[in-house]
Amino acid sequence: MDDMLKEFVVEALDLATNVEEHLLSLERRPDDTNALNALFRSFHTIKGGAGFMNLPAIVSACHLTENLFDGLRTGQVPVTPTAIEAGLQASGFVADQLTQLANGAAAESLPDMPSELEDLLTAAIEGKGNVEEVLAETAEPEPVALAVEAAPAAATTASASASAMTADGLDWEALYRAVVPAGTLADAPAAKPPAAVAAAAAPAAPAAKPAAKPAAPKPASSDDVGMKPITAAVKEDSIRIDAIKLDALLEVAGESVQAANQAAVLLEKLVQFKFEGQAAALMATLQETLSRASRYSSELQRATLSTRMQPVGRLFQKFPRLVRELARDLGKEVELVIEGAETEVDRVVVDSLYDPLVHMLRNALDHGIETADERTQTTKAAKATILLKAWQEGSSVMIEISDDGKGMDPVRLRNKALSKGLINDNQALTTEESLQLIFLPGFSTKEVASSVSGRGVGMDVVKTAVEKHRGAIRIDSVLGEGTRFTIRLPIELSIVPTMLVRTSGAALALPMVAVERVVELPETFDEVGGAPVLRDQGRPLAVRSLSNILGYEPCREKVGIVIAAPHPYIVAVEAVEGTADLVIKPLTAIAVNGVNGTARSAEGELVLVVSLAFLLDGCKTTARAAA
Repeated sequence: MDDMLKEFVVEALDLATNVEEHLLSLERRPDDTNALNALFRSFHTIKGGAGFMNLPAIVSACHLTENLFDGLRTGQVPVTPTAIEAGLQASGFVADQLTQLANGAAAESLPDMPSELEDLLTAAIEGKGNVEEVLAETAEPEPVALAVEAAPAAATTASASASAMTADGLDWEALYRAVVPAGTLADAPAAKPPAAVAAAAAPAAPAAKPAAKPAAPKPASSDDVGMKPITAAVKEDSIRIDAIKLDALLEVAGESVQAANQAAVLLEKLVQFKFEGQAAALMATLQETLSRASRYSSELQRATLSTRMQPVGRLFQKFPRLVRELARDLGKEVELVIEGAETEVDRVVVDSLYDPLVHMLRNALDHGIETADERTQTTKAAKATILLKAWQEGSSVMIEISDDGKGMDPVRLRNKALSKGLINDNQALTTEESLQLIFLPGFSTKEVASSVSGRGVGMDVVKTAVEKHRGAIRIDSVLGEGTRFTIRLPIELSIVPTMLVRTSGAALALPMVAVERVVELPETFDEVGGAPVLRDQGRPLAVRSLSNILGYEPCREKVGIVIAAPHPYIVAVEAVEGTADLVIKPLTAIAVNGVNGTARSAEGELVLVVSLAFLLDGCKTTARAAA
């Protein structure tokens, strides 16, 4: 793929993604002129670029869809379910073509626009509102022919549009006008006759209006003026950079900070010696220079990190259509509510969370949400609600998916796990541990697998993906009221605020997000069930030796760290050596239970980073491993 085509594909995919968001917004608010203008502009822009790239199928789809939205925004065509469905299918077709190009397909190999899509768009332009009837008509040739005979004006539009096509299948005049700024050509109002003529075929359009309609496209110039500042700002103020280059820059920035920190430690050791005369002056200059270098390297690191930050809204905007279509297939009424879309997180997290969130939404729709009839038999509203929410909490980003469905039954989950042989009969589980069983590979409460769920894969993938990025996931569920999944992830993947500790001579780092406070440990402890317990702020907390958990030799552990887990407890360590923002390197060659990365301290010592999920799970082997 050449550079020009690659740039077009990237920009057009962004526009196609935004189209779905605007369409679903328009479905909820048919009078939203901003959404209509944005939709028209998106297809107009994609069509112009596709013409230059010689992509006839995309041009044809965008041209017809542009006619539809021109009619919608001028009031000639009503906002109907058919119009929304046609827009969604058109954007899906365009996105599929762009994805094929992005994957290396040749432009000549792309399929033509399906006749069913063309018929659906034509029906939407004619103002037809019943999606099922329209789809049934487009599936059978004869009804389509009858519909064309019953709407001669629409047939005239189609023939007029076809006559404008040249032998190569492209409407070069329309393409030319698509890329020329509005108002440049004297006959610019005539550039969009298909929209006006096709709209005149709508049943609701008065017969006396077609003569006055050619002037209707003129408001497009004012809309264009309103949209130009946004387009110009994007072009002038932003550039596209290969993500690999950003990752390399961040790597260098992190290493420079580490080098500056190590230099600062060495300098502290040097100043303990007495320097006189010129040597003293040189030391003072060295201190000032290293201080400045450390400050600049830290600023470089922060600036580089900010380039990787993206709002989760870029991820969330893909889900309204998924929920809408899946709810329709399942015969359920569901509204997806999105909050906190502006929350920023590392782009790697944004890219990797799509599949896990899709699994969770599909499970919520299939398992958690009841049908409208089942809900009306209770005190619940017929339409269910799924909340997708994000917010920042300290150095973490929190993502919540909750529903007001039927919730999960811990007893049923345990019995299902027993029947599948995932746990043994003697294994006692708390309510929370029973809920965690859904993350076991092969676990499903469905007796028969469907196209949506039931094969026992999905939730295991969710937990694996979250823990891969040093995160943790928690479940809260009340039978009959609903379920809430809460995901905690670090905002920045490469740099993590940590508490440095030492136990059995080994240097370890605990994520600060899991640290509540530090306490001094006594010589002896009270015991409950043979396990040591320390009363902290009036509550008895279990004390667990970090050296014993990680398999080190026993040592005298004098300091305790209260872990802010769902069930708080104390981790006993030999000493606490301070805090530090560490550049984390993931473990790739080996797997160590409870450890998910390594780092270098300011002194250059290798430090093992304890997993956040491991700490929040109580430093226990997970149910997955136990099974």
